[in-house]
Amino acid sequence: MIPMTLAEIASVVGGEVDGDPASTVLGAAFVDSRAVVEDGLFVAVVGERVDGHDFAASAVEGGAAAVLGSRSTGVPAVLVADPVTALGRLARHVVDETRPTVIALTGSQGKTGTKDYLAHVLEGFGQTVATVGNYNNEIGVPLTALGATARTTYLVVEMGARGIGHVRYLCQVAPPRVAAVLNVGTAHLSEFGSREAIAEAKGEIVETLPESGVAVLNADDDLTAAMAGRTAARVLTFGAAGDVAWRGVELDDLGRPSFELGHDGAWHPVRLTQSGAHQVANAAAAAALAIAAGLPADVVADRLSDAVSASRWRMEVHERSDGLLVVNDAYNANPASMAAALDALAAIGERRGRRTVAVLGEMLELGSTAADAHREVGRLVARADVDLLVTVGPAADGIAEGADSVDGWAGTTLRTAGRDDALVRVRENVAAADVVLVKASRGAALELIADGLLDAGPHEGSPTPC
Repeated sequence: MIPMTLAEIASVVGGEVDGDPASTVLGAAFVDSRAVVEDGLFVAVVGERVDGHDFAASAVEGGAAAVLGSRSTGVPAVLVADPVTALGRLARHVVDETRPTVIALTGSQGKTGTKDYLAHVLEGFGQTVATVGNYNNEIGVPLTALGATARTTYLVVEMGARGIGHVRYLCQVAPPRVAAVLNVGTAHLSEFGSREAIAEAKGEIVETLPESGVAVLNADDDLTAAMAGRTAARVLTFGAAGDVAWRGVELDDLGRPSFELGHDGAWHPVRLTQSGAHQVANAAAAAALAIAAGLPADVVADRLSDAVSASRWRMEVHERSDGLLVVNDAYNANPASMAAALDALAAIGERRGRRTVAVLGEMLELGSTAADAHREVGRLVARADVDLLVTVGPAADGIAEGADSVDGWAGTTLRTAGRDDALVRVRENVAAADVVLVKASRGAALELIADGLLDAGPHEGSPTPC
C-alpha cells in the first residue's frame, strides 16, 4: 500500500480520524489479527461469528499502524459507517494513484490456475501484484489492489461472484483494461439457479471494459463466447479453435502436458510443470490475457514452460519415500474439475503402470443438481477405470452409487464415515506402486488425508514433490 496518513485515508473514504491525523500507514491492509502487518492497516470487519473490533487493540499492539473500523477501540483509527465499503473506496484510490495495468478474470473453474500462470508470465515484464489464495470477493479484491505501489506494472485480480452485481462492484474497485471470462459451469448453482444466471453475473466483467480494452473469452464455451455482444472492447478468444489456440497435446508419465501454443499464425512450444490435460486451457487463457496486455506470444510460451504452482493443494504431486504417488487436488471441487482430475489420475496410472485410487469427498454449492452431479462423478470414476474409489462421508455416497451403477467396471468402492475413517481405510488399502488422487470441495478439508498419507510413520521419510 502507498504511504498514507490517517487524515488522507479519512478524506478518501469519508471517515473520521480517531487519534493523530498525521499518523502514517506504511504497510499493507489486512483483516486477520493473527497475521499482523508491521505498520499496516487492520480492517475491523464485523462477521457473523467474529467482530474484528474485538481484536483491534491487539493488532496495533502487535505492530499495526492503525485500524479502519466503525467504532472507537482506543487505538489510532479511521472510523466509517461500513469498513468493507470504505476498504473498497481506499483500494480504488490506490489503483487510481498508482495506475497499473489491471487484468481481471472470472469463471466457474480454473481461475486460480490461470491467475498463477498469468502472474508468472507478467513478472518477467514488470512488477506484478496478484490475488493470493481465495481473495476474490468484496474484501479480498480490495486487499489485493491495495498491494499496488508506484512501481507496480500489472495488477492481476481474480474475481468471484455470489450474485448479480458482485463482479460489477469488484470492477469498480479495480477497473480492468483486460478482462477474461474463462467458462460458465455449474459451480455455485445453489446461489444462481442456472448456468444462464451465472453467465449473466460473470459477464459483468466485460461490460465494464472501455472501448480501448480487451475482453478475453473462451471460444469453446457457448455462454462465454456469447458475451462478445456485451462489451465495447476488442474481443480475443482462446480455445481449441480460438485466436489463441493449442495443438499436439501430449502427457508425460506424471500427466504433465506439452503442446504448441498458437497465435496470429505462429506456433510456439510449451511444456508445463503441472499435471493434468486441463492445465492446457488454463495456460492458453493466461497466454491470451498476456497477449491482450501487449506481450509477445513466443516469450509468453517460454514463461509458461517454467511456471510452477503458486497456490497450494491444486494438482500437487508428491512421492512418498516408498514410491507412493499422492495427487493433492483438495483445494476445491465441482463436476468439471472432478472430471479433469480423474483424467489426470488415469493418465498417470497408465503411463507409470500404477494402480489408481480416487479419494473423493462432497462437492458443495450445487443446489438441486447435487445428487445427480455426484452420481455422474462416480460414473466418470468407472469410465476412467479407477481401481479403488474411496468416498469420504455420507454426502459423497452418491459418487459410490454412480460408480457401482456402471456395468463392467472392475474397480472397488469403499464408503467411509468421514475424513478420519477414510485416512485409516486408505492407509490399509494402498501400496507403494499406487497413485492416489485426493479431491473435494474446500469445506471437506481433504488435504488432511493427503498429508496423512505422506506423513512419516509406517513409511519413514519425507514426501518428495515431483
